[in-house]
Amino acid sequence: MRVVICGGGVIGACIAWFLRRRGIDVIVVERTEVAAAASGKAGGFLARDWCAGTPLDALARRSFALHAELASEIAGDWGYRPMTAYSGFVAPDGDARRNLLPTLAWLAKGVVIAQRIGTRETTAIVHPRKFTSAVMDAVLAQGGQLHRGRVTAIVRDADGVTARGVEVDGDVVEADAVVIAMGPWSLLAAQWMSLPAVYGQRSPSIVYDTGTDVPADALFLEYEDDGRAVSIEVFPRADGSTHITALSDIAPLPLDPASVMPDQDAIARLQAMSERLSPLFASANIIARQACFRPVTQDGLPLIGKVPQSNGLYVATGHNVWGILNAPATGEALAQLIADGAAQIDLSPFDPARLSPLDPSLLHAR
Repeated sequence: MRVVICGGGVIGACIAWFLRRRGIDVIVVERTEVAAAASGKAGGFLARDWCAGTPLDALARRSFALHAELASEIAGDWGYRPMTAYSGFVAPDGDARRNLLPTLAWLAKGVVIAQRIGTRETTAIVHPRKFTSAVMDAVLAQGGQLHRGRVTAIVRDADGVTARGVEVDGDVVEADAVVIAMGPWSLLAAQWMSLPAVYGQRSPSIVYDTGTDVPADALFLEYEDDGRAVSIEVFPRADGSTHITALSDIAPLPLDPASVMPDQDAIARLQAMSERLSPLFASANIIARQACFRPVTQDGLPLIGKVPQSNGLYVATGHNVWGILNAPATGEALAQLIADGAAQIDLSPFDPARLSPLDPSLLHAR
């Protein structure tokens, strides 16, 4: 059996890994580079039970456990480490708490920690680009293939329903099954199959070189910015970098992932906010100013499963902020679905058929 996976991000890499581990031939088609989009620019934060009470709970718990297993199973160092998570706020100007000494010594005065919301047993982190690249390298080491190019169509049998491969830059890559895992660019696949809309939400971020000065403390803080409450997230990584993000917005999705650029005003605001948090977040320590588009669906749940009105077509996208967390369990479940006809985790909440398909004529202008 041969499976073509369209998309070389963390979801595509994990699907390829679990398929290859079963001995199934895999070809990953990627137009830009591995981890080119959100898989290379996300925070990498993992939480075991933060999806409790939602349809994502079982997937998240399984995936959290898989992350720990993969850290010892796949060669490479992607900075997997347990961490503590805290919530709190930044006291605004004029607030009596502005000069309070911080609970965590590496923070500035007036950064108030309200409570611990994650422990080393329930929260962790990875470096997302290094994780995605290591998983893909493991796939290639086990005989999988990485094909550079842009998918332009699904190739079907004479029945018009059964997939037999994809068209990549005019050439046909044959397969027994095809998986669409292109993040927000999965939207383009609605031209070739019945798929619900996938939207892109842009998230700017700044990465700082903080060395060993910032411990494994993830922060989720409320910050008053121009009279509005803003949530800012701080993710220190094992490699000595710290990823800070806030101010997500909706912006047009460029056709080429390599063309994604941050809004300069948002980056300037984020930099000012970061400098308020700690003297360690000085402009001289900035490694990257960047942005990525997170894939989201109409109801906020991912699309994982068979594509309606087709045979041999599958989709895995729309994971929003939990893409890095839920990639391993998504890969495992989709590999089971393709190989065995069913997954051990209940995928019915993520069935693409639950949402109305996008009218492909809306994409013609793109």
